[in-house]
Amino acid sequence: MDDVVLVSDHGPTRVITLNRPDRRNAIDIPLRVALAEHLEDAMADNDVRVVVLTGAGASFCAGGDISTMCRMAEAESRPRAEAAARVVRAIWSGGTPVVAAVEGAAFGAGVSLALACDRVVAAEDAVFSTAFTGVGLAGDMGIFASLPARVGPAKARQLMLLPQKLSGAEALALGLVDAVVSPGSALTAALADAERIAELAPLAVGEIKRALTRWPSSPQAMLDHEVDLAVRLFDTEDFDEGVAAFHARRPPRFRGC
Repeated sequence: MDDVVLVSDHGPTRVITLNRPDRRNAIDIPLRVALAEHLEDAMADNDVRVVVLTGAGASFCAGGDISTMCRMAEAESRPRAEAAARVVRAIWSGGTPVVAAVEGAAFGAGVSLALACDRVVAAEDAVFSTAFTGVGLAGDMGIFASLPARVGPAKARQLMLLPQKLSGAEALALGLVDAVVSPGSALTAALADAERIAELAPLAVGEIKRALTRWPSSPQAMLDHEVDLAVRLFDTEDFDEGVAAFHARRPPRFRGC
């Protein structure tokens, strides 16, 4: 399982890499379990001052692995959704800052994962898109808390209802990301930022993270709500149709059922 996530230490910075480059680091069950475990380990390690989260190959994360999805009842979909929420809980509940280094695609759950981090460094030609509704889902991995916190509720609503592909530069202009760098240099820039953060007082940094997570409402409660949303939507004909259309490379025909 562990080979789907790679871990390396650079002094006090731990780099956690999604390692499914042949699938553009799409998130299947083994990856989300391994990622949560490695994030939890990093948060519990006093020698780790900063985590940098990135993807192997040309993409950060193309979202949930649609090849592993099918219509499912709650008994199957709830553990799946909870496993995704566990990843974000690890980022939000720990006192160690997490910096996302984004190259290439950050779609669906991939953009959620990036936005869950404390800082997002993106290549100019990175591509961001919410993309959930294309397969009949609403969104997960904290996006209903992180997206409006970054761009405001009105813009978040438009990005979710009218998904579009945003370049790194466009994402920066909206406040979706925090810094844009030349293609191929996102990880280097994120490591440089991590080095600066690692020099700060770790207890103070941890308290800053915890205080900001509590404002203006509980993101943890939003995660619970997102799990309930995912559970309901996984067992719909529209989700079944969205996955089938993806595999058939045709536009989906949603019927609202």
